[in-house]
Amino acid sequence: MLNRNFYKKLTHIGIVVGSLSLTSFCQANDFQSHPAYAAFKQNTMQTYGLSESQVDWAMQGSKNLPNIINIMNRPGESKPWYQYKTNFLAESTIQRGVRFKNQYADTLNRAEQQFGVPQSVILGILGVETGYGSNKGNFITRDALATLGFGYERRAQYFQDELAALIAWSYKDGVPTNSVVGSYAGAVGYPQFMPSNIPKFGVDYDGNGHVDLRNSAVDAIGSIANYLANYGWQRNQPIAFAARYSGNNPDSIIAKDLNQPTPYGVLKAQGVTPMNPLVKIDDLDLVNVIQLQDSYGPIYYITYPNFQVITTYNKSRMYATALWLLGTEITSR
Repeated sequence: MLNRNFYKKLTHIGIVVGSLSLTSFCQANDFQSHPAYAAFKQNTMQTYGLSESQVDWAMQGSKNLPNIINIMNRPGESKPWYQYKTNFLAESTIQRGVRFKNQYADTLNRAEQQFGVPQSVILGILGVETGYGSNKGNFITRDALATLGFGYERRAQYFQDELAALIAWSYKDGVPTNSVVGSYAGAVGYPQFMPSNIPKFGVDYDGNGHVDLRNSAVDAIGSIANYLANYGWQRNQPIAFAARYSGNNPDSIIAKDLNQPTPYGVLKAQGVTPMNPLVKIDDLDLVNVIQLQDSYGPIYYITYPNFQVITTYNKSRMYATALWLLGTEITSR
């Protein structure tokens, strides 16, 4: 509360003092002289109704973190599935997930009933993202987003927009920007929401009058379910089934775009069938086939629209598969 009040007092000074810029009292901002900084500041002011001094104050002391660019250039998704999955489908993570499931059983059940999202998926996301809160990241979110926004050309505008959203959210929430920590890509809290998603999908699920994804596991559970529901989660519908492929041209059956599914009957005629003979799929069901590389060769899954909804959280097919399998294992115990 002391930090919040102090921050609000400084914010107020920046608003009322007029020509006196808070930056005269601030630490250096590594991005102040970047050619795109002035335009970023203007866009932030116009989009969120902030003053120039508010943006400058929020950015004071921000540091360029070049190692983040190096991390972005070698993502975990560049590994094959058999290596990637070991990061998440470990017994220690599963056990942590079981404990989390037992501790928050009532909240998980409530979220599943309200939003239609299975608790296995919520548990899978929380496990893959932060190990149920054990690793929320230790990068100052402002600095991570600024480094990417002004140094990662491929997605610079996206990260600048997220930095602007962080600044706006920090003023609304009354927290200093340098107190928010998270992942190297700027994601925050238990569910690793990007800053723009916090006001869009954050839910005060513990009823204390404040959405707190950094400290409240209950808020995180409700917010994840709300996010997926808003992205089109289909209640009581499948996510995926392990499959076998008997053909010799896998490129013809692997989905190029998960948003353009194929009737199962077409894929079945090409040699795609569920691994479990008890699984029955209607020929008219719109599905995709994905391929992952296991240590002994390629493996296949038949995926439904709910799988595609998971990829709105992270577009990686390995990510979606890992959290689905992790959550399924946890809820089975």
